Amino acid sequence: MTDGWDWRQPGVGGAPAGHPTAGHPPAGGPATPQDSGHAGSPWWSDALADPWRDPHAPAAVVLPAAPVVGSEPEPVVDPDAPGRPRLQQLLLIPLVTALLAGALGGALGYAFAIRGGAGATVLGAVPGAAPTLAQRPPESLAGVAERVLPSVVTVRVAGLGGTSEGSGFIASADGHVITNDHVVAGGTGKASVIFNDGSSASATVVGQDAESDIAVIKVSRTGLRPVEFGDSDALAVGDPVLAMGSPLSLANTVTAGIVSALDRTMHAGEPGGPTRYYAAIQTDAAVNHGNSGGPLVDAAGRVIGVNSTIKSLVAEGQEAGNIGLAFAIPINQAKRITQDIIGTGKARRTVIGAQVGGPGSGTNGAGVRLATVEPSGPAAGAGLRAGDVILKLNGRPMTEPTDLIALVRKYAPGSVVTVEYRRGSTRQNASVTLAADAK
Repeated sequence: MTDGWDWRQPGVGGAPAGHPTAGHPPAGGPATPQDSGHAGSPWWSDALADPWRDPHAPAAVVLPAAPVVGSEPEPVVDPDAPGRPRLQQLLLIPLVTALLAGALGGALGYAFAIRGGAGATVLGAVPGAAPTLAQRPPESLAGVAERVLPSVVTVRVAGLGGTSEGSGFIASADGHVITNDHVVAGGTGKASVIFNDGSSASATVVGQDAESDIAVIKVSRTGLRPVEFGDSDALAVGDPVLAMGSPLSLANTVTAGIVSALDRTMHAGEPGGPTRYYAAIQTDAAVNHGNSGGPLVDAAGRVIGVNSTIKSLVAEGQEAGNIGLAFAIPINQAKRITQDIIGTGKARRTVIGAQVGGPGSGTNGAGVRLATVEPSGPAAGAGLRAGDVILKLNGRPMTEPTDLIALVRKYAPGSVVTVEYRRGSTRQNASVTLAADAK
């Protein structure tokens, strides 16, 4: 059926007449929308054969291009496929790791702190550097004590009245120990010594001198560490000292003080027993029962005295205690007597060859009057006579008879001393060579 005109004639609204494809489908069959590459488009390759097509509408026939031999399709990247990590990813990994490690460390630290009790209130400030004094150099009191204590011992002597206990110190490497006579007095001659490290050894009494209150015992042990001796004549009031020993059975005790006075006259003794005389070193270092025989040490760690007695305010029969008045035998005197005892078994006694009167001797404390003078003694040899008043000996004032006795015994036999005396109304000086008593 036609309407009188052929709207499909070549050249009208379609491909030009004579075009190979005009009005004809391509070889191989009719074209499809997939062939044109425009799926769903109203224009497809056989549009010219559409009976409803407007003949006046322009027509365009799209044919697929022939493939180019040897070319490859452009690669397409899948966005979901795994690839190289970006910079943000590289930075994120260590950051997350650090955060996790910090959280774990904090949790563990808190747990340990709570378990160790560190969660409680912290007391005190952060400790600073230790002061020089706390570093304990050898010349400090702590350094001196550490050096001397191994040579200090506790002495125990059994007697009829029980066990006497005191202190002592090692005087020689072969076992000689110095102590007080009143520590070993009344004993059986057998003793025991306890050393600084707690070990003990038996000992025997070598000899003793009651008037000087010095005794020497011998320990059955060799290779011991003796003390270093100082010079008691070089002391000055105010020098620092340490007292060491076993007060009240408290071994290895150290107390500190100063030299309070020098040449303090001491005379003591039990009723019916010998009287002890010595010109003592006075100290305020705490000394109590049991310190007897222990060393008094200077700031260099040298022994300058033997602790011997104390003053107390207790009533008769009560236990005496320290009140800051302690007295030690000068080491120069103690060392000399020790050498005598080790060498001969007994000590020499230094004398001036004169006898003194009673207390005061009618001089009102201004000197000591000589009651008698031995014809061949040291005093007579220096020209002194009975009735002369001794005012000073080597510059030391005499006020009581015991002053002259104690000070004379401080010096070794053969020492030359200067004596200032008064005869009548005149003052004179004499040089006296002291001698040893032939007892």
